[in-house]
Amino acid sequence: MTDTAIRIEGLSKQYRIGTKQQAYRTLRDSLTGAASAPFRALRSKLRKSRVGTAEDDSLIWALRDISLEIKRGEVVGIIGRNGAGKSTLLKTLSRITDPTTGYADIHGRIGSLLEVGTGFHPELTGRENIYLNGAILGMRKSEIKRKFDEMVAFAEVEKFVDTPVKHYSTGMYLRLAFAVAAHLEPEILLVDEVLAVGDAAFQKKCLGKMGDVAKEGRTILFVSHNMGSIRSLCTRGIVLDEGKVLYDGEVSKGIEAYYGSIGLIQAANDRNADSKNGSRTGFDPISVNGGGGNTVLQSREFEVSTALHINENASGLSLFCIVEYMSGDCISVVREDRPISSLADFRGGKYRISVKYPTLWMSAGLYSIYFKAYLWGASGEERYVSDKFPFDVEGESSLMQGLLQPAVNWQLRPAEPNDSPYQFTKDSEKIEIGYGG
Repeated sequence: MTDTAIRIEGLSKQYRIGTKQQAYRTLRDSLTGAASAPFRALRSKLRKSRVGTAEDDSLIWALRDISLEIKRGEVVGIIGRNGAGKSTLLKTLSRITDPTTGYADIHGRIGSLLEVGTGFHPELTGRENIYLNGAILGMRKSEIKRKFDEMVAFAEVEKFVDTPVKHYSTGMYLRLAFAVAAHLEPEILLVDEVLAVGDAAFQKKCLGKMGDVAKEGRTILFVSHNMGSIRSLCTRGIVLDEGKVLYDGEVSKGIEAYYGSIGLIQAANDRNADSKNGSRTGFDPISVNGGGGNTVLQSREFEVSTALHINENASGLSLFCIVEYMSGDCISVVREDRPISSLADFRGGKYRISVKYPTLWMSAGLYSIYFKAYLWGASGEERYVSDKFPFDVEGESSLMQGLLQPAVNWQLRPAEPNDSPYQFTKDSEKIEIGYGG
């Protein structure tokens, strides 16, 4: 048996934007059109065969010359901006739509969940739709019957299984559709962005189920805009942009390439900016834990360091170390203020800066870190910003429900009669908020 699950060669898909409004046709128009049809087809082929002709503005390439090989057991995350061709690729692999050029060889049984409620009939009950959808996906009746209770329990629709699905909420639709697709036991599972419809608990449940499928050695193609889910589940990342493969490789670098393609990762524009008196200063490249590696473990402390070149006219400075999530959201800002005279025996020169961060305070994911400096002196204030350094935090993912996971100390003790329901301690003084009792 071949080790390849999917082989794609030169796959392209073209669509025509809009359609021409057809006027009312008489019998004579129909007969004339039928007689001229062979000549129109010949002209169309001649136009397609011409080389160097300008492309029709009404045509758009959703996919263009995609060539990929996906091994058995790989969990592949497909990411990209809206309109990049992700859903079109899955629909082509599912044989829902035919490619314009190229081909895809599929080795194995496919289960797909591309749209909420695909294959469901609104007038049928949940029970009837399980059998209908399972049959569409290729399950035998005996197989559906054997797994029926498990699918209903997973979808959490036991009370409504004999209710027509037209009365279901979108979330209930999704749960039932995913339950059928996931219990198909496919060799290849294709999942589009539909999981975004579910709540956080159901997303976690679905990701756990897909993780179980992956552990069984099956192949998964997963399209999502949730980078936390992509990172926690997938072992390979494919970035699509305008129908073409922008990146194919390690998933963390793929997410970084995706953010870079939409402009969320960029160097600071004012690095080594000119000061008011014309002097210049700047930062050395940032290093993490004394090296160039960009992976940090959640369970360990990490230290970020750089060097700052300070001119002789500076009399004081404020330093900032800023951590951002790759979407640009600010996670942490720490500050250090001091006069230059307190640093060393010389006023100007090169100063080494390091900041040590504690363990378990950031959720697993991709971040960037950079330094900012404000220097002041006789010439006024000068501002300098380092380049952003991208780094990857590895550990247990929280599905990005919270970017911060601080290490805190919990205390649990029996309540006392005089305890207030809302209280905290500040500077050894107990402060109560709300009413006692």
